[in-house]
Amino acid sequence: MTMYSHSKLSTFEQCQLKFKYRYLDKIISETKSIEAFLGTIVHDTLEWLYITKSKENEIPSIDKIMEHYANKWEEDDNENVLIIKKGLIKKDYFNKGIKFILDYYMKHRPFDEKTVGVEKRIVIDLSESEGHKIQGYIDRLVHNPEKDEYEIHDYKTSNFLPKKAKFDTDRQLALYSIGVKELFGKDKNVILIWHYLAHNIKICSQRTDEQLEQLKKDILELIHKIESTTEFPPNKSALCSWCEYNSMCPLFKKEVSNIKQNTEEKTLDIWD
Repeated sequence: MTMYSHSKLSTFEQCQLKFKYRYLDKIISETKSIEAFLGTIVHDTLEWLYITKSKENEIPSIDKIMEHYANKWEEDDNENVLIIKKGLIKKDYFNKGIKFILDYYMKHRPFDEKTVGVEKRIVIDLSESEGHKIQGYIDRLVHNPEKDEYEIHDYKTSNFLPKKAKFDTDRQLALYSIGVKELFGKDKNVILIWHYLAHNIKICSQRTDEQLEQLKKDILELIHKIESTTEFPPNKSALCSWCEYNSMCPLFKKEVSNIKQNTEEKTLDIWD
């Protein structure tokens, strides 16, 4: 059996060398971008909100939520959390998370949806004959008893808001909907919902059964490509500066070397 995830597939598509470092060489990087760190703390806080409400049958106050957020930030913060963007400090990102959570709290309280799971693990059989499976974790799964349908909620802390067409072709939540249908019935309607916290909006989409079947075929094709790959070249993109492996990437090292060389040449020109 081979287990994959949306993240694993996306890493291969983004940069094959990064895929090799992470999933084949098993190189664990201690560094994390401040954006990724912020996303983790915000996700943890919203997860805590719904778990606490479920256990205590009472909505935690905004003060309690902020206390949890601040404590979790302080507990997990370390020197390996890196800021790439110039002119910003950790306090700026901390305050951004405060705003995300406050806006979400004010917009969605009293949180009376029927949440049936947070960070719910799902496993999808892509092919019984080949043994390929996909696993993932749903930020929050909701059951709407009036419509007898399920909602997959996903939190995004990115400032970038994609166009609507992107959500209608998004692979991650579509994959999760396959898992939800396998758990609760293939006839169930599943709504995909993204919460873009920086914009305080939610975006919804759906997939037909035919689209989901095609998605499984497309993923199997991608897995076949991954498993037949023997060369893993780097791929230069805007994401390179945030990559935890850029210190060992030959492409990134070359770029840094060229910048240094150009700087030295300009300095010599000044003194000539």
